[in-house]
Amino acid sequence: MKIFPESASVQLEFDKVTALLAAHTRTAYAAAKAETLRIHTRRDIIELELSQTQAYQQLIQSGQAFPNDTVLNIRKELQLLGIPGAVLKGEDFVQIRRLADALAQIFRWFNVERQETWPTLFTVIANTRYEKAVIESIDAVMDEQGHVHDHASADLERIRMNLFRKRNELRRTFERILQKLHKAGYVADIEEAFLNGRRVVALQAEHKRQVKGILHGESDTRRTSFIEPEETIELNNDVYSLENEERAEVQRILRQLTKQLSVHAPLLKVYHDILGEYDFIRAKARLALDMNATMPQIRDRAGVILIRAYHPLLWLYNQRLQKPVIPTDLVLDERQRILVISGPNAGGKTVTMKTVGLLQIMVQSGLLVPVHPDSSFGIFKQLMIHIGDTQSLEFELSTYSSHLKNMKQLMEDANGRTLFFIDELGSGSDPSLGGAFAEVFLEELVRKHAIGIVTTHYLNLKVMANKTPGIVNGAMAFDERKLLPLYKLNIGKPGSSYTFSIAERIGLEPRLIERARQLVDENHFTLDKLLNRTEQDLRQIGEKDRELQKLIRENEQLKKEMTRVMDKEKHRKEVELLREQNRVTEERIVYLKDMERKLKQIVFDWRRMQDQEDKKTLMKQLHALLFAQKEKQVTEKRKKKLDARYEETGKQPREGDLVLMRQNNKVGTLDEIRGKKAIVKLGALPITLDYADLVAVRLKEDTEGR
Repeated sequence: MKIFPESASVQLEFDKVTALLAAHTRTAYAAAKAETLRIHTRRDIIELELSQTQAYQQLIQSGQAFPNDTVLNIRKELQLLGIPGAVLKGEDFVQIRRLADALAQIFRWFNVERQETWPTLFTVIANTRYEKAVIESIDAVMDEQGHVHDHASADLERIRMNLFRKRNELRRTFERILQKLHKAGYVADIEEAFLNGRRVVALQAEHKRQVKGILHGESDTRRTSFIEPEETIELNNDVYSLENEERAEVQRILRQLTKQLSVHAPLLKVYHDILGEYDFIRAKARLALDMNATMPQIRDRAGVILIRAYHPLLWLYNQRLQKPVIPTDLVLDERQRILVISGPNAGGKTVTMKTVGLLQIMVQSGLLVPVHPDSSFGIFKQLMIHIGDTQSLEFELSTYSSHLKNMKQLMEDANGRTLFFIDELGSGSDPSLGGAFAEVFLEELVRKHAIGIVTTHYLNLKVMANKTPGIVNGAMAFDERKLLPLYKLNIGKPGSSYTFSIAERIGLEPRLIERARQLVDENHFTLDKLLNRTEQDLRQIGEKDRELQKLIRENEQLKKEMTRVMDKEKHRKEVELLREQNRVTEERIVYLKDMERKLKQIVFDWRRMQDQEDKKTLMKQLHALLFAQKEKQVTEKRKKKLDARYEETGKQPREGDLVLMRQNNKVGTLDEIRGKKAIVKLGALPITLDYADLVAVRLKEDTEGR
């Protein structure tokens, strides 16, 4: 986006927003990106960045953890990794391993389900891959602290084994000598020390010639001499030599590992940027939560539709003071391209203008903004401002010549993709002449289809806005009785400056006010008075409308409550009716009567029969009558119990799945599939049965925690 003048973003206080964003970052990559935030003009980029921020915001709000807690700033080490002949240190490889492990966690986090749920966050890693060889190569050589393993090479293992033996031998020899000298009374208080990497004994100076060896030094008081005993000289030399060999071998291993990982240097740089990118998205989400921001709609055409929009910095400031913030609603589109805001000084005209400008820049930078989600923002290629006040601004144009110079630039460059803001258009010159030029400027901006906001006190601009297509009036509400601004923008009508009202309220001498009225053109005064009265009437109408809407909402609430009570009573009666009906059903009565009739018939037949075979047949009928029904009840009871605990998945059973065996209504684990047969484990008992008789099931959610 082209910005004019260069200080426009500072005048709109965008630098303060980027500073707040940078404060939420944890990596150097994200901090640099926040401090040099780009303002995009492509819809796909803007929507992607906004969606990523919104997705991360939802992750935070839902309490889900995203694995980007690793904070690394190792760009220099990664650059060194790609230089031929370079050698990284052990701690450098520890950081590289942490980088690779952090990406491994992110790749594992994005399973298939999460890729579908959070597609915009997945796009950050969609075009890269995870290389497990990085961690494997480092783990094969060193531990978590960056120390090279003994088994990193055969030579290193041999050297360290010899070094271990020599050090033990040196320790035993030295302790034996020290014990001998201690008995002789030659040893000083400190007994032993290390000088120049050699183990030496501390002797009293008067006894130094009693011990054969090399004198390595004396204490500051010259009362203690440090001597390497003759018996340990060769052992110290061996240890010193082995330590040099160890350092050389470790350096060779680190050089080899550096060369081995150098092929992955470009990929590791991508990993480093990915962590920084996720940190940047996280910082934007945190800032959005601070500002109570949401994602608006983005449209290709130029225009702004704000619904309950807040100035983000004012929101944060008032939140700390626990003060309310008045939202802004406005529309700038093809039909009403220019909004002319009038009203008293300190009424919020400039703040409203800055709110629109700052929110537009934030949206095109990929930042969520404090507006209603139904708000929409177009995409502008240019943003041009001329704000002449000093309210939190470092740049000021105070002369009329500079004002005209900026207007000239604006007239030349403005087009249908330009968003502009002009504070006090036409000020700085004779009111009649300045007002004339202001009308010319507005006509030209309308002709060029530019979109923007203008603040003014000029009556001729208010009249012009009322009759010129593409221009609309707006007024900042003001309480004339209390002489307090209400900071609310009303669209459609111009506002009064309340010049005489303010003068009267503050107690200015009436004769001076009257004299001023006489000096003002009668039509001018009448119009201002009419605007004053109209604005106050509109405010009263608005208050009555709000009261009416409140009563309507209360009536709707009462209606919903009454409906809920009636539905509850109806439900209660239905439940009672069902309970009564289920107490004794007709089917149960018919069943009992039929059972009684059959039993009587069986008893009657039994008494008549003499043949034993006939009696056996009759007993079978009795058994079927009494126990078949019982088995049916047991089966139904078992099925109800299974239905309460399990539910069908609707998928084909696979090995390891829970399955329901249709033939016995029992649940087991599918152990193996053998063609059309399957082996199911019921506890520890394997059962072979037809695969077609199995149904895949799973525990219901409400039973899993039991």
